[in-house]
Order: sequence, then structure tokens, then C-alpha cells
Amino acid sequence: MLLVLRLLVIFGLVPVAAVAQVSSFSTSAPYVVLYDADTGSYLYERGSDVPVSPASTAKIMAAEVVFHDLKLGRLSLDQELSVSEHAWRTGGAMARGSSMFAALGSRIKVEDLLRGLLVVSGNDAGIILGEGLAGSDSAFAQRMTQRAQELGLRSLSFRNSWGKDDPGQKVTARDMALLAAHVIKTYPEYYPYFAEREFTWSKIRQQNRNPLLTMDLGADGLKTGNIDESSGYGIVGSAVQNGQRLILAMYGLKTAKERAEEARKILQWGFRSFETKQVMGQGEVVGTARLYGGAQFSVPLVTTKAVRVLVPRGTSERLSARIVYMGPISAPVQEGAEMARLKIFRGNNLALDIPLVAGETVEAGSLPRRALDASLELGQSLIRTYVFKQ
Repeated sequence: MLLVLRLLVIFGLVPVAAVAQVSSFSTSAPYVVLYDADTGSYLYERGSDVPVSPASTAKIMAAEVVFHDLKLGRLSLDQELSVSEHAWRTGGAMARGSSMFAALGSRIKVEDLLRGLLVVSGNDAGIILGEGLAGSDSAFAQRMTQRAQELGLRSLSFRNSWGKDDPGQKVTARDMALLAAHVIKTYPEYYPYFAEREFTWSKIRQQNRNPLLTMDLGADGLKTGNIDESSGYGIVGSAVQNGQRLILAMYGLKTAKERAEEARKILQWGFRSFETKQVMGQGEVVGTARLYGGAQFSVPLVTTKAVRVLVPRGTSERLSARIVYMGPISAPVQEGAEMARLKIFRGNNLALDIPLVAGETVEAGSLPRRALDASLELGQSLIRTYVFKQ
């Protein structure tokens, strides 16, 4: 059963003008998330959990799988992969999509394929990597989906590595922003590929398709994508100003120009409109979770790091918080194990979603204690059933 404990965290009241300034911000993007990478705060969201077609932003997930293999030593940047006829016909120049112009039958280093994938959005590069690492592009897409599940990004589902439209290829803006944050944090040695301004292959020089890189925003990477009939124009991008990193995931724009203009507007607004407030310290007890069959009835829930959230700049703001977990939790539990999530809201908008862990180890209880818990849980279950039927 999903249990929700409601808390109230109060910094004070926000002046009416400040609330109006933040709430009046609008964008033409129907699906968008603006995320602060350091605090984990959501600054703006609209349609953030609606499934959309990722188009070529799917290549971020393809790159993550490659980066992961590189980090584990399963793959090397110098390793060469073959260009099959399928990759050449389906993702090459003759397919009239974005391509790195890989020559049929040639062998290309993984590092160059990554540049082809991330700088010029080569569909052929994605297929070559997929075939080389998993035997086929569809098998590689299964690896992408499985890896997304391992990362907790459960809305991400892939049928190909390069962004071809498919009913089963879906993402959400929220999970794509979280994927970008993961890639930036986990693979600092590979993330710079996203920021390279151009790439030349087969004597053809192409520019990076990310419009944010040409703006004075501190942008340093990630990907664009578009499929006119399904996804519209989308982008997952990141920028850093004064040590603050914001990540934008946005889909459903009508033109490339609108995508660029809205991306600039949202990032500029995010950088100038918010400041950081600390809510709780590291290791602070936030609440408790009910235990089943434990030596005690509950376990304290603590933060893993200082909890900071972004609020409208120059104000103090009232926030509400909820502890959410599936319970009751069965004992024993180990200190430090993740038990719940702390969700902090600004009004109705989710501002922060972070893990809470067990503050101490709790062993299994005695037989009489377990019997008592079983009786209590049975009684509560009957009450819940009765209330539901009413």
C-alpha cells in the first residue's frame, strides 16, 4: 500500500508580486521541464509526465549505454565497428535523414561513431553502434530500455537507437531531464562530445545541430530532435552560469526557430528568477516509516545530504512536503537503505523529489511482536476494504 505522510515546511509568506512573477511565466512548449542539477529542484514543468516521441533525443540514451560499456571496460574508444548495408541504407545519406556519411563496408572507431551520433545526429552512427554492441539495432534498443529501467527512468521505452518514429518509442520530459543529469554527472570524460561544434567524416563537415551552443547562455551540450508528424521539435539541453547548472527537456514545438527561442527564454528565466534555500541538513530526521514485524514499530527516515530547494529570488516561500513510501515496510531494515521519497511542493508544483533512508538498523521482532503486527495489518486491511466499498 502506498503511504503518504504530509509535512509542512515553512520559510514564511511570499509577497504577492513575487508569486505573480513566477506563476505568470509561460511558454508555447506543451511538454517541458526545467531542472536544477545541483539541488534536484524542478523550476518549471508543463506536461512533464506525458509520453511523447523522443525523435533524435533517443540518442542520449544510446550514448549512455555506450558510455556505460566504456566505463565498465567492455568497450574501448579505439575499437572499430563495421558499417553494414542495413546501417548504410537505413541511416545513411540515401535515407535522407541526418547522417555522418559512413561508407558501406568500412570500419569506424567507437569514438568517431560517438561524434557522428552526438555532434551531427547521425542515424547511421546509431545503427552501427547498435549492431556492433548488441547484434542488431532492435536488440540494442532493448538494452537501452533495460538500462533506463535500471536508472529508475521508467517512462523511457525504445524500439531503435536513432529516433525513428515508433508507437513503442516513448519518453517523458521529466525522465529525459533526469537522464541528462545522470549522463553529465556520471560520465564527465565523455560528456564533452555533446559540445563539439562540428564534425567531419568522409570529407563532409557538419555543424552541431544544438542551437543553444551558439547562444551566450553557458550551454554545453545534449541533443535536439524532430519528427514533424509525431514529436514536433524537441531539445534536451544544459547550461551553466555562475556554477549553477540547469537542464531543459522540451518537446512539441512547431518549428526549429520556435524551439530555439523558447529554449533560450526558459533558460534565461530560470537563471535569473530563483535562488537556493536550505530546508534540512544532511542526516536530519524527517519522519518515520511504519515497520511490519520489526523489533520496533517504525524506523526513522533521514536525508542523505543537505536538502536545498530553489525558490523565487529575493523571497521566502511556503513549501509543503510529503513522505511517500510503499508500506508497511517489512523488517529487518539496514541503516542507509532507501525507504521512502521526500516530495516538496511549491503550491501544486513539484519542486523536489529526493530519497530518504533508514536512520538506523532495525532487526526482526520477536514472534509475539510479529503476531501483533499481523493482527494490526489485518484489521487495517479490513477497514481499507470496507471504506473502499462504501
